[in-house]
Amino acid sequence: MIATVRGAHRLSGEIRLPGDKSISHRALILGSLATGRSRLRGLSKGGDVQSTASCMRALGVELDGSVLVGRGVDGLRAPAGPLDCGNSGTTMRLLAGLLAAQRFESELTGDESLSRRPMDRVVEPLGRMGAHASFPPLRVGGTRPLRGIEFEMQLASAQVKSAVLLAGLYAEGVTAVVEPVKTRDHTELMLAAMGADVGVEDLKVEVRRTAALEPLDLDIPGDFSSAAFWIAASGLIASSRVRLIGVGVNPTRTAFADFLASVGFQIRRSDPRFEGGEPVADLEVGDVLLHRPLQVHGSAVAQMIDELPVLAVVATQLPGTSVIAGASELRVKESDRLAAMAEGLAAMGADITVHEDGWIIKGPRDLEGARVRSLGDHRVAMALAVAALVADGTTEIEDAECVEISYPGFFDQLEYLC
Repeated sequence: MIATVRGAHRLSGEIRLPGDKSISHRALILGSLATGRSRLRGLSKGGDVQSTASCMRALGVELDGSVLVGRGVDGLRAPAGPLDCGNSGTTMRLLAGLLAAQRFESELTGDESLSRRPMDRVVEPLGRMGAHASFPPLRVGGTRPLRGIEFEMQLASAQVKSAVLLAGLYAEGVTAVVEPVKTRDHTELMLAAMGADVGVEDLKVEVRRTAALEPLDLDIPGDFSSAAFWIAASGLIASSRVRLIGVGVNPTRTAFADFLASVGFQIRRSDPRFEGGEPVADLEVGDVLLHRPLQVHGSAVAQMIDELPVLAVVATQLPGTSVIAGASELRVKESDRLAAMAEGLAAMGADITVHEDGWIIKGPRDLEGARVRSLGDHRVAMALAVAALVADGTTEIEDAECVEISYPGFFDQLEYLC
């Protein structure tokens, strides 16, 4: 699919976003371990979350619409064959932690892109816990019980943290994860809501062996990482008024909004509330006066890793030289996002230089429509669509169907807002 996007003079409208992808994955996995029926309203319909749902069904879990029938902590059954995680690194890494603690062995597979992504970062701590874990291919499980460890992470990753915590539900003693910086905490919040023995102190998260989990009754908020595309676009296109309804604003997810505020965006929150322990609000971007470049490095990179591609688009419109550094993790996502965004934005006239771990972007630049490649990466495709809305003329985005991985209906909503 080639998506054709024309420059926009104004965006206007009110939209609801897909259910938060990170929360949806965790709700499916943890709900499967609960005793009883969980009700999960607003699950993401994206391909990544469907991969998790398919894997849980293969492990014996019943899922009908928003109702999931948990099998209990010790109730999963051995799958008939390899579990296909599709394109989803979250599915593979979180299930590696869960399945490492089972008495049966499981093999986790995925598409070509996922097969290239680093899995040793979960294999190593699981092995320290006494699990059978190897890669490639990723095979885990077949031994019990595990033993608790204190794992000091060298690289900030909510996926690795969650994998170790899931294994820790079955381990003897205390399992602790010490993070270099705070990452998204949906796993800890959900485990606590389900009655697990979880403790959080600064950058240290602990969990103890758990015999039973209570089912969930959860309205999943809109995905902030999806909201980021519309926040950026409505701020960069004058006179736009886009209202985003029911967006998750967990503080571990909103560093992107904080950075935009620092360069002149006004992001208004209204109707604040809590849903399933997660803070939620409606969002709207007000008048914007872009007044300085970005300097992004250190902990901020980990806190908004999914939003960095669209942040690069914003940087093309900021005065001065923006530097985004310390983002080498972008090279091992669904594509090499550093290279993909540099290629696409340069084709549209941006002054962007890619380095080993980031970009240097000089602005503001008037972007022009061009033919660009998504490289099959959903976040690259959507970030380039935002660039296309800002640009003069028409942009064609190759392999645009990849947005279905996280945001089915993205281009329909784009057309509606224009």
